[in-house]
Amino acid sequence: ARRRQPDVRERCAHVSTEVFAKLVVIFLVVAVGWVAGRRIPGQDAARAIAGIAFYVFVPALLFRTTARIDFARLDSRILFSYFVPVLTIIGIVYAIGRWHERRHPGPPAEPAVRAISANFGNTVQIGIPLAAAIFGETGLAIHVTILSLHALVILTTLTVLVEVDLARAARHSNPNEAAHLRQVIVTTAKNTVIHPVVLPVLAGLTWNAAGLPLPGFADEALQLLGQGVVPVCLVLIGLSLAAYGVHGSLRIAAVVAALKLLVVPAAVLVASRWGFGLTGLPLSVVVLMSSLPVGSNALLFAQRYRTLEAETTAAIVISTVAFIVTCPIWLTVLQAMR
Repeated sequence: ARRRQPDVRERCAHVSTEVFAKLVVIFLVVAVGWVAGRRIPGQDAARAIAGIAFYVFVPALLFRTTARIDFARLDSRILFSYFVPVLTIIGIVYAIGRWHERRHPGPPAEPAVRAISANFGNTVQIGIPLAAAIFGETGLAIHVTILSLHALVILTTLTVLVEVDLARAARHSNPNEAAHLRQVIVTTAKNTVIHPVVLPVLAGLTWNAAGLPLPGFADEALQLLGQGVVPVCLVLIGLSLAAYGVHGSLRIAAVVAALKLLVVPAAVLVASRWGFGLTGLPLSVVVLMSSLPVGSNALLFAQRYRTLEAETTAAIVISTVAFIVTCPIWLTVLQAMR
């Protein structure tokens, strides 16, 4: 007799165990970073690790990913269902941040840092094993399709926004340079392109478009460096907890976590189902991916611009813990819509 495959309902029955097990591993690695941070006082260690991750591990991962994307197999409807609402919320959060900054001046990078914290999900450490456990290989393939462009789209968008804000702040702080608008535009464009996120993405896309295969030794080296992103980022969260703490950041961090866990997936659900007509497995995968907690790349972004490090760290921790509750809720909603 043909062996019956478990359906989504049966797989969902195991989700709490899967989520809990994965979160235990994540928090153990974060705890290692926290202990290390307690033995290495100050913020220098966290910023040094963030610098290494941002200039070495992340570029390697982004270049290898973009150089290997098979654009012919990408389903545009699934991609639009995810990125249109996410980029819309990024724009809204960023616009609110800019409005608040005009009323209460603060670091120029603050709006972009809050926008990435509210939208950049933990698509690798939690997302990949969760998609595989609940939806099987077919669902994992959809998840990886979105994942292949996740960092590319979100990090590049926010890098452009933050570099424009930094250029604007520099021009306002030195009115004598206001006449040299052309120079400001050139400098902003240069800082945007020659950037540890944007440059490897552009290089990877160029390599991809040329149809060139990655040499075996280069691919293996890039893969090895890319694998360092996950453990380094998790240790960095622990280091940042020890260096910055979370006192004074919990209220706003909780709001950011709520946006990521509740508002973003709700927007993706509406856009996917009634905007782009997704149903069944693709709808479930897209919504679950959007409901993931704040990813560690948000902290790398905050560290890069030395803005809201404590708040971003708190948002990651709060959203990761709360995901134990919100994940089964979204799975129940999706199951009811099948």
